[in-house]
Amino acid sequence: MYGLEGILGWTVGGVTTEVGPGEALFIPRGVVHRFENLGDADATALAIVTPGILGPDYFRDVAAVIDAAAGGPPDLAAMASVMRSHGLTPAA
Repeated sequence: MYGLEGILGWTVGGVTTEVGPGEALFIPRGVVHRFENLGDADATALAIVTPGILGPDYFRDVAAVIDAAAGGPPDLAAMASVMRSHGLTPAA
């Protein structure tokens, strides 16, 4: 993960790290992880997945769930469904 704008808090394997612009974080394959926006402004990050196990359809499907929320929190059940359909296991 490479921070572009804002600050994201990433919890990877139970350890939380703040990632801001110009900072990077490695997430090992199979390790439970999550993120949250720690600021008041939008935050963006560049994700590089290698080898590529997630294709563009995964990110399009996730974007559709976020867009459907119209600025509110996304539907977690819909997000979990997207994750499962792409071979991911959502954590509790």
